[in-house]
Amino acid sequence: MRVTSAVPRNKRKKRLFQKVKGFRGGRRKLLRTAKETLVRAGVYAFRDRRRRKRDFRRLWIIRLSAASQMHGLRYSQFIYGLKAAQIELDRKILSEMAISDPAAFGALVEIVKAAMPKEGQPVAAKAAESKKEMATA
Repeated sequence: MRVTSAVPRNKRKKRLFQKVKGFRGGRRKLLRTAKETLVRAGVYAFRDRRRRKRDFRRLWIIRLSAASQMHGLRYSQFIYGLKAAQIELDRKILSEMAISDPAAFGALVEIVKAAMPKEGQPVAAKAAESKKEMATA
């Protein structure tokens, strides 16, 4: 007996064509082209979910670099000073702070500048000294 797969095949095609809705030309209307386009779209989506994380980190670093240079510090010095002051804020929060609350970011830069070791002074001693200042303030 001859078996047709009309209903499942049409259902499968319908589902595929709903996914490619909005594509241009044959990528929307032709079965084989639509399948190929959907596979390629999935590859790009997979790749760019990882790339987005890199792009945002890069953006935050650019913002922090500009904001810290306005206060007389290079980005690398700013991050080094944050570690010396034992401030554990990530780049996302710091960049948002630099944009939305410049006064608070300026105060943070001053704390970082105070925590940075002077010439010939060990880093640990300077960090302990800055913690005492923060506790009294």
